[in-house]
Amino acid sequence: MPELPEVETTRRGLAPHLEGAVIEGVVIRSPRLRWPIPENLPELLSGQSVVSLRRRAKYLLLECGNGTLILHLGMSGSLRILPAGSVAEKHDHFDLQLNNGHLMRLRDPRRFGAVLWHKGEIHTHPLLSGLGPEPLEEDAGLVKFDAHYLYERARGRQIAIKQFIMDNHVVAGIGNIYACEALFSARISPLKAACRLSMSDCARLVDVIRATLSASILAGGSTLRDFVNASGNPGYFQQQLWVYGREGEPCRVCLAPIQQIKQGQRSSFYCANCQAGL
Repeated sequence: MPELPEVETTRRGLAPHLEGAVIEGVVIRSPRLRWPIPENLPELLSGQSVVSLRRRAKYLLLECGNGTLILHLGMSGSLRILPAGSVAEKHDHFDLQLNNGHLMRLRDPRRFGAVLWHKGEIHTHPLLSGLGPEPLEEDAGLVKFDAHYLYERARGRQIAIKQFIMDNHVVAGIGNIYACEALFSARISPLKAACRLSMSDCARLVDVIRATLSASILAGGSTLRDFVNASGNPGYFQQQLWVYGREGEPCRVCLAPIQQIKQGQRSSFYCANCQAGL
């Protein structure tokens, strides 16, 4: 599944082509995604100018004059900018036709993505209203993600720290790959109870979460399945992974074999030597 860096990479690729453009038409080829695409989107969007393209967690928010288009890539989706008139292929479900000679196309083979519409304050939408703070930025009206926040939220929580930081109600958008990588960089076991983190642990973890996500964005995201950015190019952060997907391979720091376990039906990868101690 595309994670926060992949979604942010997509946003940065799309924004120059979308912001300021006028939507001339909407094509819905298959409305049955994770939730049905609203049938009246062509009427709602045609003639509207794109004010901005923002990201909240793993959602892209296309702000128009009369509301916001909410986009999610699901398990295998991608959004690309293509020349107007580009022939659609089998899994191309949705197009925004623009007045600048381009179109934005959603390709989603597994159909777990979303194209939704919201009129009014976007943070009140049910998909967004309960999200925690952004790990990389301080958004107006949101709590700051820092060591003090993480420490206070972790008090009394017996849940493993990896599952804790992947909870979107705690912090928005940290997926499995980057949780594994950040915990390794912080030298914290994914099995450690959240409540047992010290303030210094929390400070270190917040710093490496930001550094890990930022490094992946600079590398264009990860290509562990079929992620491509807005230009159709893959990401390269997987070449820098310390633990994720490396079960049995030697740790790049201490040479101990990387271990894999299951936590909450997700695979966790870690070095039992470098990340010792619960």
